Formats: sequence, C-alpha cells, structure tokens
Amino acid sequence: MLKKILSYPLSIIFYIFYGLTLLVMHVVQWLCYNLGGYAAHHKSVKVMNGLLVFWTRILGTTYTYKGRENLKQNVPLIFVSNHQSMYDISPLEYDLADYHPKFISKIELGKGIPSVSYNLTHGGSALIDRKNGKQAIEEIKKLAQYIQKNNYSAIIFPEGTRSKNGVPKAFKENGLKVLTKYAKDAYVVPVTLNNTWEIEKWGKFPMYLGAKVTIQYHKPLKVSEYKFDEIFELTEKTVKSSITA
Repeated sequence: MLKKILSYPLSIIFYIFYGLTLLVMHVVQWLCYNLGGYAAHHKSVKVMNGLLVFWTRILGTTYTYKGRENLKQNVPLIFVSNHQSMYDISPLEYDLADYHPKFISKIELGKGIPSVSYNLTHGGSALIDRKNGKQAIEEIKKLAQYIQKNNYSAIIFPEGTRSKNGVPKAFKENGLKVLTKYAKDAYVVPVTLNNTWEIEKWGKFPMYLGAKVTIQYHKPLKVSEYKFDEIFELTEKTVKSSITA
C-alpha cells in the first residue's frame, strides 16, 4: 500500500523529467544533425537515451546486462529481442550505442513524437507500413544493406507488438528473413528482455516501483553458417528460454 502511495508523486516527477528530456533533446538532435551530420546526431541520441534510462531510476528501476562479452566487433549485427514495453528501447539503444543500432519500426512512429520520431526518420532506421508489404520489405532491405555496408546493427522485435505481461508471443519471420538475406556478413544476436513490462504494471499512472530489468545477449549466430529456418528457430528458442514471466 505504501509503495503505491509513493508511486504517485514519484511518477509525476518521472514524467516531468522524461517529457522535458524528449522536448529538449529534439532540439539538440536537430542542431547536431544539421550542424554536425550523422556523427554528432548519433552522440546526441546516446545522451538522450542515457537520460531516459536514468530517469526511470526515480521509480527504483534497476538494470542488469548479461553476455555483452559475446558481441562481435566490426561486423554487422542483428539483435533479435522479445518486446515487453516502450521502455525496452532506451536501455538497448544506450547500451549498444557503439554498434550504431537501427530499428525496424511502424511508420506511424515517424511523426508526432518529440525526439523519438526525429531519431527514427534521421538516424537510419526502417519505418514500415504494415498495410503495405512491398514497402515494408523494401525498407528492411535498405536497412540490411546499410548495416552490411557500415558494420552497424539492427534491432528487431519479431513479435510485432508488445507482450505487455511479459509472456512472449510467436515470432514472425519476415523481417528477420529480409535482414539476413541482404546482410550476409551479419551475426544474429538473440536478446532476452525481462521485466520492462513491470514499469507499467499498474498502468501508465501511477508507475510501478522497483522493476528489476535484465537484458541478456546470447551467443551470436553467423548468418552464413545456417539456413534461414534453422537460424529463425534457434533464435526464437534461445530468446524465449530465458524469459522469466
């Protein structure tokens, strides 16, 4: 009972800082992108995500990362993760900043959200129209070619939508299939997220206090060494094997 009472003022403080960060960093991103190009913009995005993660600590949220020693250097990486909440994004993007992560996101997020929309439209991510399969495939193909050329990384949530209660949904194969087809030098990295869903366990207000988030990077799978069906099945199995919900 006391925990939920405390969550009301803490949630208000959290939303103030979180919202202000999105507003201020939208301007900062614009300045960095237009004055300093990609490199400056990328640094601004890392700062933004670091702040967004930091503000969740007002709610008592903690983060534990496992398996980072498994990540390869100077090769394209495809991070395949379960999806529990909007609070999956910043911890991943901040921790993986050195790998220049790009997202596959629904096209609706490309406008109207301070900082988030700007990053998606200017940072190299793929914005897909779920009602237009041809457009979606073409955008994911471009992303795959982009990470292949630059040794960057892509993050994909193959469930398509958030599970919300932590229980994973079936993975959809299309996005990963296109990524692995056009980024042939890539490694697929299964990622298991736990407990980000708890941050909104009580809803958007008040926020849950004390979520213990874990992010685990599993052993990478070299795309060229597997048939797609094998890599898809193994990736889904690996991701789900460590989900605690």
